[in-house]
Amino acid sequence: MAVIYERVALIGLGLIAGSMALAIRRAGLADEVVGYAKSAESREIAREIGLCDRVCESAAEAVDGADLVVLCVPVGVMDEVAKEIGPALKKGATVSDVGSVKRTVIDAVAPYVPDDVHFIPAHPLAGTEHSGPRSGFAELFDNRYTIIVPVEGSDPAAVERLAELWRGMGALIEEMDPDHHDLVLAVTSHTPHLIAYTMVGVADDLRRVTDSEVIKYSAAGFRDFTRIAASDPVMWRDVFLNNKDATLEILGRFTEELFALQRAIRQGDGDHLHDYFTRTRAIRRGIIEAGQDTDAPDFGRIKAGRD
Repeated sequence: MAVIYERVALIGLGLIAGSMALAIRRAGLADEVVGYAKSAESREIAREIGLCDRVCESAAEAVDGADLVVLCVPVGVMDEVAKEIGPALKKGATVSDVGSVKRTVIDAVAPYVPDDVHFIPAHPLAGTEHSGPRSGFAELFDNRYTIIVPVEGSDPAAVERLAELWRGMGALIEEMDPDHHDLVLAVTSHTPHLIAYTMVGVADDLRRVTDSEVIKYSAAGFRDFTRIAASDPVMWRDVFLNNKDATLEILGRFTEELFALQRAIRQGDGDHLHDYFTRTRAIRRGIIEAGQDTDAPDFGRIKAGRD
Protein backbone atom coordinates (compact mmCIF):
# COMPACT_ATOMS: atom_id res chain seq x y z
CA MET A 1 0.00 0.00 0.00
CA ALA A 2 0.97 3.63 -0.37
CA VAL A 3 2.22 5.78 2.49
CA ILE A 4 -0.75 7.41 4.27
CA TYR A 5 1.07 9.47 6.89
CA GLU A 6 4.73 10.45 6.57
CA ARG A 7 5.33 10.37 10.32
CA VAL A 8 3.22 8.58 12.95
CA ALA A 9 3.82 9.15 16.67
CA LEU A 10 2.66 6.50 19.14
CA ILE A 11 2.35 7.70 22.73
CA GLY A 12 2.49 4.64 24.97
CA LEU A 13 4.26 1.50 23.79
CA GLY A 14 2.14 -1.42 24.95
CA LEU A 15 0.21 -4.11 23.08
CA ILE A 16 -1.85 -1.82 20.85
CA ALA A 17 0.92 0.66 20.00
CA GLY A 18 3.39 -2.14 19.40
CA SER A 19 0.96 -3.94 17.11
CA MET A 20 0.25 -0.69 15.27
CA ALA A 21 3.97 -0.09 14.71
CA LEU A 22 4.42 -3.60 13.31
CA ALA A 23 1.25 -3.47 11.19
CA ILE A 24 2.20 -0.07 9.77
CA ARG A 25 5.64 -1.39 8.88
CA ARG A 26 4.15 -4.57 7.37
CA ALA A 27 2.02 -2.57 4.95
CA GLY A 28 4.38 0.40 4.40
CA LEU A 29 1.79 2.90 5.64
CA ALA A 30 4.24 5.48 7.03
CA ASP A 31 7.75 6.66 6.31
CA GLU A 32 8.60 6.88 10.01
CA VAL A 33 7.05 5.61 13.25
CA VAL A 34 8.14 7.44 16.39
CA GLY A 35 7.33 6.22 19.89
CA TYR A 36 7.34 7.29 23.50
CA ALA A 37 6.51 5.51 26.76
CA LYS A 38 6.49 6.97 30.25
CA SER A 39 8.46 3.99 31.56
CA ALA A 40 12.20 4.16 30.88
CA GLU A 41 12.24 0.36 30.85
CA SER A 42 9.58 0.26 28.11
CA ARG A 43 11.51 2.81 26.06
CA GLU A 44 14.67 0.73 26.39
CA ILE A 45 12.89 -2.48 25.37
CA ALA A 46 11.31 -0.72 22.38
CA ARG A 47 14.76 0.41 21.24
CA GLU A 48 16.24 -3.03 21.84
CA ILE A 49 13.66 -4.82 19.68
CA GLY A 50 13.48 -2.09 17.03
CA LEU A 51 9.79 -1.53 17.60
CA CYS A 52 9.86 2.03 16.23
CA ASP A 53 12.19 3.91 13.93
CA ARG A 54 12.87 6.29 16.81
CA VAL A 55 12.02 6.25 20.53
CA CYS A 56 11.91 9.66 22.20
CA GLU A 57 12.45 10.81 25.76
CA SER A 58 9.24 12.85 26.03
CA ALA A 59 5.78 12.86 24.51
CA ALA A 60 6.27 16.42 23.24
CA GLU A 61 9.44 15.39 21.43
CA ALA A 62 7.68 12.39 19.89
CA VAL A 63 4.80 14.40 18.40
CA ASP A 64 7.03 17.12 16.95
CA GLY A 65 6.47 17.09 13.18
CA ALA A 66 4.13 14.08 13.31
CA ASP A 67 1.24 13.90 10.84
CA LEU A 68 -0.65 11.45 13.05
CA VAL A 69 -0.44 11.15 16.83
CA VAL A 70 -2.11 8.17 18.50
CA LEU A 71 -2.62 8.18 22.25
CA CYS A 72 -2.14 4.58 23.42
CA VAL A 73 -2.22 5.29 27.15
CA PRO A 74 -4.72 4.43 29.90
CA VAL A 75 -7.91 6.47 29.75
CA GLY A 76 -7.19 8.00 33.15
CA VAL A 77 -4.08 9.86 31.93
CA MET A 78 -5.36 11.02 28.53
CA ASP A 79 -5.87 14.59 29.75
CA GLU A 80 -2.37 14.78 31.22
CA VAL A 81 -0.78 13.57 27.98
CA ALA A 82 -2.96 15.81 25.80
CA LYS A 83 -1.99 18.83 27.86
CA GLU A 84 1.70 18.05 27.38
CA ILE A 85 1.60 17.49 23.63
CA GLY A 86 -0.91 20.20 22.68
CA PRO A 87 1.60 23.02 22.12
CA ALA A 88 3.94 20.73 20.14
CA LEU A 89 1.38 19.45 17.62
CA LYS A 90 1.96 20.19 13.94
CA LYS A 91 -0.60 22.33 12.13
CA GLY A 92 -2.92 20.06 10.12
CA ALA A 93 -1.94 16.95 12.08
CA THR A 94 -4.45 14.41 13.34
CA VAL A 95 -4.69 13.31 16.97
CA SER A 96 -6.41 10.00 17.65
CA ASP A 97 -6.48 7.42 20.44
CA VAL A 98 -7.22 3.75 21.07
CA GLY A 99 -9.15 4.06 24.34
CA SER A 100 -11.93 1.63 25.22
CA VAL A 101 -14.13 4.53 26.40
CA LYS A 102 -14.94 7.44 24.15
CA ARG A 103 -17.09 10.09 25.86
CA THR A 104 -14.64 10.76 28.69
CA VAL A 105 -11.66 10.62 26.32
CA ILE A 106 -13.26 13.30 24.16
CA ASP A 107 -13.96 15.44 27.22
CA ALA A 108 -10.39 14.95 28.46
CA VAL A 109 -8.46 15.48 25.22
CA ALA A 110 -10.47 17.94 23.13
CA PRO A 111 -9.70 21.04 25.26
CA TYR A 112 -5.97 20.64 24.56
CA VAL A 113 -6.16 20.03 20.80
CA PRO A 114 -5.46 23.25 18.84
CA ASP A 115 -8.08 24.48 16.36
CA ASP A 116 -5.75 23.74 13.43
CA VAL A 117 -5.35 20.07 14.44
CA HIS A 118 -7.87 17.30 13.70
CA PHE A 119 -9.10 15.25 16.68
CA ILE A 120 -10.59 11.91 15.65
CA PRO A 121 -11.05 9.34 18.44
CA ALA A 122 -10.94 5.64 17.58
CA HIS A 123 -11.03 2.25 19.26
CA PRO A 124 -9.63 -1.00 17.80
CA LEU A 125 -11.68 -3.93 19.11
CA ALA A 126 -8.69 -6.20 19.39
CA GLY A 127 -6.37 -7.25 22.16
CA THR A 128 -4.96 -9.99 24.33
CA GLU A 129 -4.28 -10.25 28.05
CA HIS A 130 -0.63 -9.41 27.43
CA SER A 131 0.92 -5.96 27.80
CA GLY A 132 4.21 -4.16 27.27
CA PRO A 133 6.39 -3.44 24.21
CA ARG A 134 7.12 -7.11 23.53
CA SER A 135 3.44 -8.09 23.38
CA GLY A 136 2.57 -6.55 20.00
CA PHE A 137 2.17 -8.46 16.74
CA ALA A 138 1.31 -7.20 13.26
CA GLU A 139 -1.71 -9.47 12.80
CA LEU A 140 -3.61 -8.22 15.87
CA PHE A 141 -6.06 -6.07 13.87
CA ASP A 142 -6.61 -8.41 10.93
CA ASN A 143 -10.37 -8.81 10.31
CA ARG A 144 -11.14 -7.08 13.62
CA TYR A 145 -13.27 -3.95 13.85
CA THR A 146 -11.96 -0.50 14.62
CA ILE A 147 -14.62 1.99 15.64
CA ILE A 148 -13.98 5.58 14.55
CA VAL A 149 -15.81 8.21 16.57
CA PRO A 150 -15.70 11.58 14.80
CA VAL A 151 -16.30 14.60 17.00
CA GLU A 152 -18.51 17.53 16.03
CA GLY A 153 -16.97 19.35 13.08
CA SER A 154 -14.55 16.56 12.13
CA ASP A 155 -13.14 16.98 8.64
CA PRO A 156 -14.47 14.07 6.51
CA ALA A 157 -11.19 13.88 4.56
CA ALA A 158 -9.20 13.55 7.79
CA VAL A 159 -11.61 10.89 9.06
CA GLU A 160 -11.27 8.91 5.83
CA ARG A 161 -7.48 9.19 5.93
CA LEU A 162 -7.42 7.69 9.44
CA ALA A 163 -9.86 4.97 8.35
CA GLU A 164 -7.57 4.14 5.44
CA LEU A 165 -4.65 3.67 7.83
CA TRP A 166 -6.68 1.23 9.93
CA ARG A 167 -7.80 -0.63 6.81
CA GLY A 168 -4.17 -0.87 5.79
CA MET A 169 -3.44 -2.47 9.17
CA GLY A 170 -6.07 -5.12 8.40
CA ALA A 171 -9.04 -3.70 10.31
CA LEU A 172 -12.71 -3.43 9.39
CA ILE A 173 -14.12 0.07 9.93
CA GLU A 174 -17.34 1.33 11.51
CA GLU A 175 -18.32 4.80 12.75
CA MET A 176 -20.32 5.46 15.94
CA ASP A 177 -21.22 8.36 18.16
CA PRO A 178 -19.41 8.27 21.53
CA ASP A 179 -22.34 7.48 23.82
CA HIS A 180 -23.52 4.58 21.67
CA HIS A 181 -19.95 3.27 21.49
CA ASP A 182 -19.70 3.29 25.27
CA LEU A 183 -22.99 1.40 25.66
CA VAL A 184 -22.03 -1.22 23.05
CA LEU A 185 -18.65 -1.76 24.69
CA ALA A 186 -20.25 -2.04 28.11
CA VAL A 187 -22.15 -5.04 26.70
CA THR A 188 -19.43 -6.66 24.61
CA SER A 189 -16.31 -5.97 26.66
CA HIS A 190 -16.50 -4.01 29.90
CA THR A 191 -19.14 -5.97 31.81
CA PRO A 192 -17.81 -9.37 30.63
CA HIS A 193 -14.40 -8.36 31.97
CA LEU A 194 -15.95 -7.36 35.29
CA ILE A 195 -17.76 -10.71 35.48
CA ALA A 196 -14.52 -12.54 34.73
CA TYR A 197 -12.67 -10.63 37.44
CA THR A 198 -15.51 -11.44 39.85
CA MET A 199 -15.56 -15.17 39.09
CA VAL A 200 -11.81 -15.49 39.54
CA GLY A 201 -12.13 -13.53 42.78
CA VAL A 202 -14.89 -15.88 43.98
CA ALA A 203 -12.66 -18.89 43.32
CA ASP A 204 -9.84 -17.22 45.23
CA ASP A 205 -12.13 -16.55 48.20
CA LEU A 206 -13.82 -19.96 48.26
CA ARG A 207 -11.41 -21.77 50.55
CA ARG A 208 -13.17 -25.13 50.19
CA VAL A 209 -11.76 -25.25 46.66
CA THR A 210 -8.00 -25.33 46.89
CA ASP A 211 -5.61 -23.37 44.69
CA SER A 212 -4.24 -26.60 43.26
CA GLU A 213 -7.73 -27.76 42.26
CA VAL A 214 -8.48 -24.44 40.56
CA ILE A 215 -5.27 -24.74 38.55
CA LYS A 216 -5.56 -28.48 37.77
CA TYR A 217 -9.20 -28.50 36.71
CA SER A 218 -9.40 -25.27 34.70
CA ALA A 219 -9.72 -26.87 31.27
CA ALA A 220 -13.29 -25.54 31.13
CA GLY A 221 -14.90 -22.10 31.23
CA PHE A 222 -12.96 -20.91 34.27
CA ARG A 223 -9.71 -21.01 32.29
CA ASP A 224 -11.13 -18.44 29.86
CA PHE A 225 -12.19 -16.23 32.76
CA THR A 226 -8.61 -16.31 34.08
CA ARG A 227 -7.25 -15.23 30.70
CA ILE A 228 -9.53 -12.19 30.68
CA ALA A 229 -8.82 -11.48 34.35
CA ALA A 230 -5.08 -11.37 33.59
CA SER A 231 -5.54 -8.14 31.61
CA ASP A 232 -3.78 -4.90 32.54
CA PRO A 233 -5.28 -3.77 35.89
CA VAL A 234 -4.49 -0.07 35.34
CA MET A 235 -6.26 -0.01 31.98
CA TRP A 236 -9.34 -1.79 33.28
CA ARG A 237 -9.55 0.27 36.45
CA ASP A 238 -9.69 3.37 34.26
CA VAL A 239 -12.23 1.82 31.88
CA PHE A 240 -14.73 1.16 34.67
CA LEU A 241 -14.23 4.54 36.31
CA ASN A 242 -14.70 6.30 32.97
CA ASN A 243 -17.62 4.28 31.58
CA LYS A 244 -19.50 4.18 34.85
CA ASP A 245 -23.08 4.82 33.69
CA ALA A 246 -23.15 2.36 30.80
CA THR A 247 -21.38 -0.36 32.79
CA LEU A 248 -23.75 0.01 35.75
CA GLU A 249 -26.76 -0.13 33.40
CA ILE A 250 -25.59 -3.39 31.81
CA LEU A 251 -24.51 -4.80 35.17
CA GLY A 252 -28.03 -4.12 36.48
CA ARG A 253 -29.56 -5.97 33.55
CA PHE A 254 -27.09 -8.82 34.07
CA THR A 255 -28.11 -9.06 37.72
CA GLU A 256 -31.79 -9.30 36.76
CA GLU A 257 -31.05 -12.10 34.30
CA LEU A 258 -28.93 -13.90 36.89
CA PHE A 259 -31.73 -13.76 39.44
CA ALA A 260 -34.13 -15.23 36.86
CA LEU A 261 -31.73 -18.10 36.20
CA GLN A 262 -31.27 -18.67 39.93
CA ARG A 263 -35.05 -18.94 40.28
CA ALA A 264 -35.28 -21.40 37.38
CA ILE A 265 -32.57 -23.60 38.89
CA ARG A 266 -34.15 -23.47 42.34
CA GLN A 267 -37.60 -24.34 40.94
CA GLY A 268 -36.31 -27.01 38.55
CA ASP A 269 -37.60 -25.07 35.54
CA GLY A 270 -35.75 -26.95 32.82
CA ASP A 271 -37.79 -25.41 30.01
CA HIS A 272 -36.71 -21.89 30.99
CA LEU A 273 -33.05 -22.94 31.17
CA HIS A 274 -33.19 -24.79 27.83
CA ASP A 275 -34.89 -21.89 26.04
CA TYR A 276 -32.44 -19.38 27.49
CA PHE A 277 -29.36 -21.42 26.56
CA THR A 278 -30.75 -22.05 23.06
CA ARG A 279 -31.17 -18.32 22.52
CA THR A 280 -27.69 -17.47 23.78
CA ARG A 281 -26.13 -20.25 21.71
CA ALA A 282 -27.38 -18.49 18.57
CA ILE A 283 -25.28 -15.43 19.49
CA ARG A 284 -22.16 -17.60 19.37
CA ARG A 285 -23.09 -18.85 15.90
CA GLY A 286 -23.57 -15.26 14.74
CA ILE A 287 -20.09 -14.28 15.96
CA ILE A 288 -18.52 -17.18 14.07
CA GLU A 289 -20.52 -16.45 10.90
CA ALA A 290 -19.35 -12.82 11.07
CA GLY A 291 -15.74 -14.04 11.02
CA GLN A 292 -14.98 -12.69 14.51
CA ASP A 293 -14.01 -16.08 15.96
CA THR A 294 -13.45 -19.66 14.90
CA ASP A 295 -15.55 -22.76 15.51
CA ALA A 296 -12.38 -24.87 15.67
CA PRO A 297 -12.14 -27.13 18.73
CA ASP A 298 -10.76 -25.41 21.85
CA PHE A 299 -11.23 -21.97 20.22
CA GLY A 300 -8.54 -22.84 17.66
CA ARG A 301 -5.82 -22.57 20.27
CA ILE A 302 -2.31 -23.54 19.28
CA LYS A 303 -0.34 -24.74 22.29
CA ALA A 304 2.76 -22.69 21.63
CA GLY A 305 0.95 -19.63 20.26
CA ARG A 306 -1.38 -16.90 21.41
CA ASP A 307 -4.97 -17.71 22.15
